[in-house]
Amino acid sequence: MPEAFIVDDDASIVELLRMYLEKAEFTVRAFDNGKDCLEALANHHPDIVLLDIMLPGIDGYDVCQAIRQRHGLPIIFVSARDDEVDPIIGLQMGADDYITKPFNPREVVARVEAVLRRSQRPQEPEDEAIQRADFEIDPATREVRVNGELVALTPHEFDIVLLIARRPRIVFSRQQIMQQIWGYDADYGDYRTVDTHVKRARQKLREAGMVRCVIETVWGTGYRFVCETE
Repeated sequence: MPEAFIVDDDASIVELLRMYLEKAEFTVRAFDNGKDCLEALANHHPDIVLLDIMLPGIDGYDVCQAIRQRHGLPIIFVSARDDEVDPIIGLQMGADDYITKPFNPREVVARVEAVLRRSQRPQEPEDEAIQRADFEIDPATREVRVNGELVALTPHEFDIVLLIARRPRIVFSRQQIMQQIWGYDADYGDYRTVDTHVKRARQKLREAGMVRCVIETVWGTGYRFVCETE
């Protein structure tokens, strides 16, 4: 049975999420502050964390960063803030998705399940490592290397890079990426989630020294993976 951590100081939100997640056969552990959540992660290994931004003491951004330094588990921000800056900051810090309050609890469960399908997808035997120029990605180990050095990508960053690297020079629209990586359709405005993940993955690869392969932006369409040797 999958386990979800809920980190939110609003008891009514916690109970609502708990009710729907338990109906979906999740085990739920709730915390009203980030410190207790981080301490619990030393002994527990949940499948996903639902994290509020406005928390007493350590805010959700700092909790997300602390989790990312030690764990690769999926994180979804569930935030009352409705401006466009907050979710983008959260994604830049390594969150896999965000939902703005007020929310439909069924949508939360659907997104949780979609994120878990992607992060826990079993690898097919025919999945082989892809090596091109100064870049290598291995679906079996979920590792990315540039010039032999490991690059730390979040689960969604990895999945996006793998998706487009498998078919170099093929342009993937943001809608295609959203459907294949997140597992659901989205409104046009939600495509900034894709843009943010691509931007972060591209930055990490560049900082690692990847120059012979690039993730190109095809303006008005989407993204493609191109290497010098192709």
